[in-house]
Amino acid sequence: MKMDLPEIRPEERTPLVESLLTIIHELLDRNRQLEETVQQLRDEIAVLKGQKPRPQIKPSCLESKPPSGSQQGDSAGKSGKRPGSAKRSKNQELTIHEERRLHIDHLPEGAVFLRYEPYVVQDLVIEPHNTRYWRARYRLADGTSILAPLPADVIPGHFGSTLTSFILSQHYDAHVTRPLLLQQLHDFDVDISAGQLDHILTEDKELFHEEKLELLLVGLMVSEWVGTDDTGARHQGKNYYCTTVGNDLFTYFETTASKSRINFLEVLHGGQALYVHNATAVAYWQQHGLARAVIEKLCQALGDRQLDASGWQACLKELEITGPLHVRLATEGALLGGLVARGVSPDLNVLSDGAPQFVVFVHASCWVHAERPLQRLLPHNEEHRAAIEKVRQEIWDFYQDLKAFRAQPDVGQKPILEARFDTFCDQRTAYPSINSVLKEMREHKDDLLRVLDRPEVPLHNNGRESDIREYVKRRKISGSTRNESGRRCRDTFASLKKTCRKLGVVFWDYLKDRVGRLGKIPRLGDLIRQRAGETQSPNAQAVLT
Repeated sequence: MKMDLPEIRPEERTPLVESLLTIIHELLDRNRQLEETVQQLRDEIAVLKGQKPRPQIKPSCLESKPPSGSQQGDSAGKSGKRPGSAKRSKNQELTIHEERRLHIDHLPEGAVFLRYEPYVVQDLVIEPHNTRYWRARYRLADGTSILAPLPADVIPGHFGSTLTSFILSQHYDAHVTRPLLLQQLHDFDVDISAGQLDHILTEDKELFHEEKLELLLVGLMVSEWVGTDDTGARHQGKNYYCTTVGNDLFTYFETTASKSRINFLEVLHGGQALYVHNATAVAYWQQHGLARAVIEKLCQALGDRQLDASGWQACLKELEITGPLHVRLATEGALLGGLVARGVSPDLNVLSDGAPQFVVFVHASCWVHAERPLQRLLPHNEEHRAAIEKVRQEIWDFYQDLKAFRAQPDVGQKPILEARFDTFCDQRTAYPSINSVLKEMREHKDDLLRVLDRPEVPLHNNGRESDIREYVKRRKISGSTRNESGRRCRDTFASLKKTCRKLGVVFWDYLKDRVGRLGKIPRLGDLIRQRAGETQSPNAQAVLT
């Protein structure tokens, strides 16, 4: 609903009028939010009925003005070329597998040979290669028999390591669905059934699952910060959530039925929760107001023990801790203590979009998400529009100064930047919704200004959003998983693929190495340790106040 308010002269703006205008603006904003919610529900109902939701058609940009400093049709500069498109030798790094010398059969009289000129053609050889082994069987003197063993490079089953790696690569890397992959294999004259394909994709993958868990625990132990994000997922026809954790060294995905803080801490444990009483757990309990009597009972009962999930539930029952709040806080603190017991630093920075379930250890908030509510505001007049643009510009000017501080930390700049932040958040505008956004930023001051104490932490969480976009793409193509093995494999191979990309390992080479059990590519956890030592940030030290 759009409403054009009449212009009110300054002398008519009494306190009562200002209060009524504020109420009107807040009601208009609330009405717009409800309209968006109703449309989302209508779209969801349409999808459930097998219909199409309302299309999201973006306005045409043909009439928009070109960026300042450039001419229309030449937005990339005077050369007209996009960045990164400079000339390079296209065949310099190619491996040549075959060379042929070509001559002219019938030359004119008097022709003299000058030189050879290279012309490179790239191609692939994709064809079935089936091997039949005739295994000799021998009768022994005792009446038993023995059979000649298969070569060491033959993996269990009737499908070779290259074919198995190709199937895994096509499904988990190229996002080819199972029906299309089955048809593709049949087109290549591979005799395989749908059941055999499913077995290759989801069964007997414990080695991959173990390496996924290892890269998470190693990544958490060697990292000074990690980012996290989550997105919706479908599993067995129900709404689940996929959480990603990682940084520039690794990426880890886990799909669960919950998105609570307890769930997030369990994800950080890799699904093998450990409940421990230590200084980190006690500090968490005290910080979040857990009753002193409950803390004392937990400290006396736990001691130096490390409990698994069943042991923890038995402990809570034995101590008669049954209140939902007490159970939640006690569990969160014990899980946090378990992570520290595993070797995770209690000073680990967790960067997120500000969702409360991610606020553990030393939390940092993303500036892009902090500014995003201003983009969604719907101005009711030119004054509101100008106020929104002014505040957004101030945010990004301050953001640029934080970037400069992160590049070259200066202790003397810290109080200046903190004072600027306070002044900025304390301002009041004629648009109440802007004031609400500024108030929210003020309440999260420590998280937004974490870079002043820990310059190694990024100012935004774009990297994790980029990581999880891969998962969203797969969700749109394949829909939901139907069983636990499919869910685990989807998360595992997405984690391994993303981590390989960050470590400079070709995922195809990784698959061939692991499936063929060649052992030429080191464990990803070892590569993460090595890369962490090589790429230690020069600013990875706390800025002393």
